[in-house]
Amino acid sequence: MNNMWARKSVESLRDEVDGNERGLKRSLGVWNLIALGIGCIIGAGIFVLSGHAAASNAGPAVVLSFIAGAIVCVFAGLCYAELASSVPVAGSAYTYAYASLGQFIAWMIGWDLILEYALGATTVAIGWSGYVVSFLKNFGIYIPSMLTQGPWSYNALSGEWIATGNIINLPAVLIVLITSWLLAIGTRESAQVNAVIVAVKLLVVITFIVLGWNAVDHQNWVTAGNPDGSFVPPIDEFGNFGWGGVLTGAGVVFFAYIGFDAVSCAAQEAKNPQRDMPRGIIGSLLICSVLYALVAYVLTGLVPYDKLNVPDPIAVAIDTLGLPWLAPIVKLGAIAGLTTVVLVLLLAQTRIFYSMSRDGLLPGIFSDVHKKFRTPLKATFFTGVFVAVLAGILPMGLVGELVSIGTLSAFVIVCIGVLMLRKTRPDLHRPFRVPAIWFVAPAGAASALFLMSGLPLDTWLRLLVWMALGVAIYFLYSARRVNSQPDQ
Repeated sequence: MNNMWARKSVESLRDEVDGNERGLKRSLGVWNLIALGIGCIIGAGIFVLSGHAAASNAGPAVVLSFIAGAIVCVFAGLCYAELASSVPVAGSAYTYAYASLGQFIAWMIGWDLILEYALGATTVAIGWSGYVVSFLKNFGIYIPSMLTQGPWSYNALSGEWIATGNIINLPAVLIVLITSWLLAIGTRESAQVNAVIVAVKLLVVITFIVLGWNAVDHQNWVTAGNPDGSFVPPIDEFGNFGWGGVLTGAGVVFFAYIGFDAVSCAAQEAKNPQRDMPRGIIGSLLICSVLYALVAYVLTGLVPYDKLNVPDPIAVAIDTLGLPWLAPIVKLGAIAGLTTVVLVLLLAQTRIFYSMSRDGLLPGIFSDVHKKFRTPLKATFFTGVFVAVLAGILPMGLVGELVSIGTLSAFVIVCIGVLMLRKTRPDLHRPFRVPAIWFVAPAGAASALFLMSGLPLDTWLRLLVWMALGVAIYFLYSARRVNSQPDQ
């Protein structure tokens, strides 16, 4: 296991950029970066998990959960920006960890990212299915529930699994397979398409806020468990809600901010990374945070929060407004936005497989590139089938919590990694440097751990089981495979 703590040199990573991505034009200004961030951030978190967190954890105080999640993201986002400008290679936190913390930690964070991206795509696909079913109902088309829901549901309040009598979530399976096919043949989003999708998403969210604001009724905060209609509901018999529920809700809705790191990955193409990277990251986070908080307030004011544990909470709220012309428009916008998020998450998953395989930690089949399409075809199909099966059978709330804890643990690694590189490579050229690094990086790691602490014990146990499996695979296969190869 001689290579266990070996690190990739930053110079070798830059050589990869020179060899594979030479000539990237620095054409992105601050507003391009903000648009990129908004395009990636607004997705399943607000369209899907906002209702789940309100119903199961925080009630109307889910507004505060969104704000707490945003604060963590600002710290982590600044660290991402520095690493992205110093180590400008595809591979996200996995690559950064390999450069700063060594092979074993890189493997563990890569294994963690597999959990994040695969289950992230699963969660979004389940939400996509809910909105499609709701959209079709507006036109009198009804799909039997046995084909739109998985065979089990999960009660986050009691931790119980319940058999639903359904067969499979077929729409969720189909959207995963279709987007995987598009990725396999080389389809990619252009800047113009991204701008259009961002405009559609913003229009949907702002329309919901404006039209729903005057219909907000605080009586919807009154439930059996909250007879006084408090903004922060009292703790129930399962130990949920209260201020602890706000913390748990922050960990759950943290999923809503996944995607902002895409801004940091564009450091090579920013016109002025030192100035525009922090503005792009923080600007997109602030805009989305304000929109998220307003949406959460309107959502819990339109529908009793204990009725929001559904795949399509915004659709449910829209239906209460009595505006039949609005419902299909908003739902169609949500569907379009969720489709692109599924695509991006599946793309990210195949990139992680590709990077880890290229480094020898996974079988070579995952880094095979198709001669015609120039894509990792086998990795894409494997990912698509795996995620389609999960989307077809798993309940939404369970996978959403796993994605959040996986992402938060990745943020801890990134914040530690940026400090390690400052210590081990003070001479490294950094187009962007985190201000007050000795405060920001520890605060980012600590706040991410704090949000993780609020997630249910069952979620922690599932993460530990997944990580234990990763350790076993590393020592039984990956480390031996790397050591048996000639030095690269």
